[in-house]
Amino acid sequence: MCTPCCVSQLACCCGSAACSCCCRCCPKIKQSTGTRVMYALYFLLVTIICVIMMSPTVEQELRDRIPFYSELCEKLNAGENCKTLVGFSAVYKVCFGMFCFFFLFCIFTIRVNNSTGWRAAVHNGFWLLKFIALAACCAGGFFLPEQETFLEVWRYVGAAGGFIFLAIQLMLLVEFAHRWNTNWSSGVKYNRLWYAALAFVTLMLFTAAVGAIAFMGWFYTDPEACLLNKIFLGINGSLCLIISLLAISPCIQKLQPTSGLLQPGVISVYVMYLTFSAFTSKPKEMVERDGVNTTVCVFPLNSGTEGDKKIVTAVGTIILFGCVLYSCLTSTTRRSSAALRVCRNSEPEYERARCCFCCGDDTDEYDEEKTGSGQNVVYDEREETIYSYAYFHFVFSLGSLYVMMTVTNWFHYDNHKIEKLLDGSWSVFWIKMASCWVCLILYMWTLVAPLVCPKRFEA
Repeated sequence: MCTPCCVSQLACCCGSAACSCCCRCCPKIKQSTGTRVMYALYFLLVTIICVIMMSPTVEQELRDRIPFYSELCEKLNAGENCKTLVGFSAVYKVCFGMFCFFFLFCIFTIRVNNSTGWRAAVHNGFWLLKFIALAACCAGGFFLPEQETFLEVWRYVGAAGGFIFLAIQLMLLVEFAHRWNTNWSSGVKYNRLWYAALAFVTLMLFTAAVGAIAFMGWFYTDPEACLLNKIFLGINGSLCLIISLLAISPCIQKLQPTSGLLQPGVISVYVMYLTFSAFTSKPKEMVERDGVNTTVCVFPLNSGTEGDKKIVTAVGTIILFGCVLYSCLTSTTRRSSAALRVCRNSEPEYERARCCFCCGDDTDEYDEEKTGSGQNVVYDEREETIYSYAYFHFVFSLGSLYVMMTVTNWFHYDNHKIEKLLDGSWSVFWIKMASCWVCLILYMWTLVAPLVCPKRFEA
């Protein structure tokens, strides 16, 4: 039983076969899903390496635990204590290699319509060879000529790509809100419990949003300081109220009968999260009280100890990269791709209401299934691909730039450490605040677009 598993895994690594687990008790997996998971693992591996490169704690641990560390760095021509292999410049070079890997695959898989061609076989298999190619691309960044010029230019390229990825992420959120409401609304006519679920979730979302406003108004404003916090909290709260009223206005309801309060509830919660994140990313403000400099407008439970900082940084990093992977994996389905074109007439006429509506694939028709001693693999792309291969790699290439800029603290990368990922900087503050407004504008556009461009949204 072990021999067929070893053969199948070898075919997966060095051939065009789809990857699967050796354990037969694992549920069957679709070829399209397995491929995206493997690329996501590659992406996650390089991301972890970048985090390690930005961590002086890890660098110190390696220096203490690896014998002859200094001598090894000298033999590798990596500078004193391997300085060229750590810091923001090393992250830039590694992410440059990851960007090249995914961007080359983007070009390579243009106009691949099914999984029967040789280009699709390369995309869905040969994982060991692709891992070697990824490692070679990442290592190649360290041998580029004119590295000072490269780092200066690549910083602005990374910023542009990071902003584009942020825009895609925000559009996906808007699409998620509309899809959630459409899916659950479709079940109302068959079961009134879906109406109760819609009302309950909507109530919870707006309760969370209002609670967040109250929380930030209490802890992140001060009578003598934090003027920006007061202004932007008022602006963002008012905009959330405006989009909520707009979503249920008669002119919107006439063209979009399924429009309700669930979508603005989702958007409002996310905007409040971004506002809170922006406030925590802003440099600390000090006020002199009773002859003592006091820090104001900070998180009340932040005691400033090293243990607290490590926990907050770890949780924030996990949330960040979870959002990145979600955006990369979900933005490439047919439905999400249509949403990114702001075209709503691609939705199916009938949709079955489900609690986990976002976990399903675009199709339930399969051509054949491979059975054996290991996990079953369903080949679901014989006739047509489930997602755009080229666009999939393009989003991952943008995601690599976004990770590069986030890990190095965008434009404040000098002496930056991964342990200070959530520390304050004005560039991160303005990026997150701008993301709030872009998200609100995108959702508002999906509401008024049928009024402005009626022909585009005709059935």
